[in-house]
Amino acid sequence: MKIIRGTQPAGVLLLLMLLLGSAVHGQEPSAGGSALTSLETPETPAAVTPPVPLSSFPRLVLIDARDVLAAPLSWKAPQWERFSLGVAGVGVAALLDRTVRDAELRDHNHFTDQVAKGFEPLGNVAAFGVLSSFYLVGLIRDDARGRNVGEDGLIASVIAGGIITPALKFATGRTRPRDASRTFEFKPFSGASSFPSGHTTEAFAVASVIAAHYDSGWIKGVSYGTAVLVGFARVHHQAHFLSDVTAGALIGAATGRAVVHRNEAERRRLAMVPLVGPHGEPGMGVELSF
Repeated sequence: MKIIRGTQPAGVLLLLMLLLGSAVHGQEPSAGGSALTSLETPETPAAVTPPVPLSSFPRLVLIDARDVLAAPLSWKAPQWERFSLGVAGVGVAALLDRTVRDAELRDHNHFTDQVAKGFEPLGNVAAFGVLSSFYLVGLIRDDARGRNVGEDGLIASVIAGGIITPALKFATGRTRPRDASRTFEFKPFSGASSFPSGHTTEAFAVASVIAAHYDSGWIKGVSYGTAVLVGFARVHHQAHFLSDVTAGALIGAATGRAVVHRNEAERRRLAMVPLVGPHGEPGMGVELSF
C-alpha cells in the first residue's frame, strides 16, 4: 500500500497522464488499425464496435512466449545486425560503468533522490498497477485498445521480466555496484543478480507496449521517458551499473514490441464482430484475415 498512499507522486502523475492521453486520443488508429473501419457505412455510422478476439489470454501467452524465445532460430541478417548493435551498445555502456557509478556515489542531492524514489516503483509493482488501470478503463469504456495494452503489457512482462532477465541474471552472476570491489565482478550461478536490471526490463516492456498501441508522440515520450528514469533510479541507488540498465532496456523494449506485433496479427486472424443493421436489427459477423 505504500505505493498508493502518496509516497510515489511521480508514479501517480504518470498514471493520470497516460489515462488522460488514452481518453483524448481514444479515436486515433493504432499502428495496426483494425480492418473493421471498412465495414462502416452511411446507414450504420456507429454500428461496428471493436472485434472481440476468439483467442484466449492463456493461448496468447503461450504463442508469444514460444515466438519470442525461439525467434533467434529464424533470424536473418537484419535481425542479427540489430542484435549485434544492441550488444555493442551494452559494451559501450560497460566502458562507462565505473565513471557513472562513481559520479552517482558523489552527486546525491534532494532533487535526484526524490526523482529516483518516485520513479523506481514503476519498474516493479507499480508497473502492474498501470497495466491494470489500462485494462480496467478499457473494460469500462468498451475500448479494445486499452484492454490490449493491459494484456500485451502483462505478457511482455512475463516473458522479459519473468523468463529472459532472470535467466541471464542467474547465468552471469554479476555483483551489484554497492557490493562490488571491482566493476566487472562476475560469478556465474552464484546468485548475484546485477546483470541485467529487472526493474529496467519491466519498465521498458510496459513503455514499449503503450508506445506501440498509441500514435500520440507525447504518450510515447512519457512512456519511454518514465522507463529511462526507472533505469536512472537503479543506477542512482547503486543497485545496477549503467550496462545493466542498458541491457534491461533493450530486452524489455524488444520483447514489448514483438508481443504487440504478434498479438495484433493473432487478434485479427479470426474475430467475432457485433453489428447493427440499418434499421436497428442486431447481428454478428466474422472477421477473417489472410
